[in-house]
Parts: sequence; structure tokens; C-alpha cells
Amino acid sequence: MTKRSSAQAHMVVGIGVLTFQIHDCRSLKTKRSIVKTIIHQIQNNFNASVAEVGANDIHQRAQIGFALAGSDHQVINAKIDKIINFAEDLGLAQMIDSEMEIIHL
Repeated sequence: MTKRSSAQAHMVVGIGVLTFQIHDCRSLKTKRSIVKTIIHQIQNNFNASVAEVGANDIHQRAQIGFALAGSDHQVINAKIDKIINFAEDLGLAQMIDSEMEIIHL
């Protein structure tokens, strides 16, 4: 690991995991359709890296992770808040948990 000089820019990375309950979902095919829609909506609206990261074989639960990078802590924090609210407001599944972390490099 190298020390950065005072003139070197710093990077702020925001990461999060959203956990959803998908009511009345009886098949993985139905779940995948809902998860893909949530992922694409977040990607298209926030230019974030987004993927299903857990609960892959559970019909009624989904975990979706996302990551953002930038240089301003406040901007990354605001975008994370907007992503969480946006995903919940989509109404495709009930958000039952959200975790987030901001890392400075």
C-alpha cells in the first residue's frame, strides 16, 4: 500500500445490500423477473453497479447489492439514500432490510 500525497485525489465508495420479501412468489422464474426489474431500474436511474448477491434459491426473498464510486462523501451518501428510497418505492417487493457502508480510499 502506498501513501498518497496531499495533491492526490481520494476515492469514496458507497456499498449497500437491500433485502426484499417477495410475497406470493411461487417460482424462481417469477422471482428472477422481479429481481431483474429492480436491478435494471437502479442501474438506469443511478449509474450504479448492481447485482443479486444472496438468497439466490429462495423464492420469496432477494438480496440485491450495489456500489457507487465518487470523490465526495456527501454526494455518495445522498445517492445511497436515494437508491434505498427508490427501490422501496418501486413497489415490486417489500424491503425488509438495508445495509450500507461508505469507504474512503
